[in-house]
Amino acid sequence: MSSSALFADLYEFAMLRAYFELGMNAKATFSLFVRELPRQRNFLIAAGLDDLLHEIEHWRFEPNHIDYLSSLKISSQPFLDWLADFRFSGDIYAMREGTPFFENEPILEVVAPIAEAQLIETLVLNQIGLQTILASKAARVVAAARGASVVDFGARRAQGMDAATKGARAFYIAGVESTSNVAAGQAYGLPLTGTMAHSFVEACASEMDAFQSFSEVFPDTTLLVDTYDTLEGVKKVVALAKARGPNFNIRAVRLDSGDLDMLSRQTRRILDDAGLTDVRIVASGGLEETKIDALTSRGAPIDVFGVGTDMAASSDAPNIDIAYKLTEYAGKGRMKLSAGKRSLPGRKQVFREFRDGVAVRDVIAREGETLPGVPLLQPVMLSGRRVAEQSCDLPQIRDYAKAQLAALPPHLRMLQSREARYDVAISDELASYERETRAHLIE
Repeated sequence: MSSSALFADLYEFAMLRAYFELGMNAKATFSLFVRELPRQRNFLIAAGLDDLLHEIEHWRFEPNHIDYLSSLKISSQPFLDWLADFRFSGDIYAMREGTPFFENEPILEVVAPIAEAQLIETLVLNQIGLQTILASKAARVVAAARGASVVDFGARRAQGMDAATKGARAFYIAGVESTSNVAAGQAYGLPLTGTMAHSFVEACASEMDAFQSFSEVFPDTTLLVDTYDTLEGVKKVVALAKARGPNFNIRAVRLDSGDLDMLSRQTRRILDDAGLTDVRIVASGGLEETKIDALTSRGAPIDVFGVGTDMAASSDAPNIDIAYKLTEYAGKGRMKLSAGKRSLPGRKQVFREFRDGVAVRDVIAREGETLPGVPLLQPVMLSGRRVAEQSCDLPQIRDYAKAQLAALPPHLRMLQSREARYDVAISDELASYERETRAHLIE
């Protein structure tokens, strides 16, 4: 497919035809938000916006799409003709990627003719939801590393190629240094990292032969030392250094199994005693933030953590209660009143208040209000075209995310489950509009 035009649920096409047939084309606002944070998260990080805007801007129904839709019972020829000319013409307001956010805060709002805003529902939820989940997980891993580098080894365990590639992007935003996935490197300009596998060591005549051969091809490589006996593998690296003399350029050794605390300390001692103080230690193998936190809190001499499965699948919180709901149609507020599924009516803004550089409170307000703090929702697409000044490259997004995370209260940046919540309030004007809308809807 040349576009994501069919990446929508069937009911969206059914409603689309109903809107078309009934002449319902007034402007609508849909709001994207998370109803409740996962128990293991003190905050989430907005991510995926750039990819989403790219998909929306290039949304087209190609002839093969129209042919397929024509085979479905929901289609009519006038409706198909309308789809053939479909282009998204609306406006989108969103939090900048890398922004920490909390329950019920609009991450993004779409203002467009109702059919256009409805059609992109699944795409919005998918693109923002995935990268937000993964960036939020990666931020915890990076925090646990306490300044040591984190690299992404997760592509082979991610839920499909799209998740692996876009996950690498989300990880980088959250502070992960590099990825092992070459496709992600090409797609997003991400730094790449890679060492060697146990299979190369096993394929050679001996472990020493493997180290000698591989380092001849890649002189500044990282050598994997735990295929047979970890500490004996480290000693072979020392022997290689003595044999190579000034031509020894091995950058690091990698520990991939066993007691990483004990092994890293003994490895560091062996390397330092041989004068190899510049050779770094990389650790991998079933790592996640609590294991990394335990290692770094005890001062294990590990310079780089390679993290795969747990980060790529966000194993402890693999989904979020993310919703995309109609909040205004034809100039009137709309909201859902179902128990446990409340939504706030109308277009909105979120103001973040700071004290001495630390975020202290967010206020969800009506669009157009002016309140203390920094407004978090900014126009990113107007009349179907991206707002150029809102575009920025990944290193800029990454730097912004780092600054925003540093501005959170310290207790929110801890890995433990939430004990003290961040203050998120609703403005008096929005509360009044909510009561007015509720009364109108239940008349």
